[in-house]
Amino acid sequence: MKHTNKSLLLKGLKFLAGALPLSFVGPVVLFSSFKNTDNPWFLPVLIFALIAMAAAIYLMFKGINTVMKALFD
Repeated sequence: MKHTNKSLLLKGLKFLAGALPLSFVGPVVLFSSFKNTDNPWFLPVLIFALIAMAAAIYLMFKGINTVMKALFD
């Protein structure tokens, strides 16, 4: 009978923990950047928000994938 790889499971949970704040910060910053389109910082804030949301998606995918490997391999 196979057992769960605990170190791999913790690594996956760390990825998911890193994605959690980014999944809230990205949309909030994106919304605030679209409310201030006339500000000179609009474009850098917009780029930061898009990068944060892309990083959240990547970390979620990587975390779920790692957890599944820990449970089922």
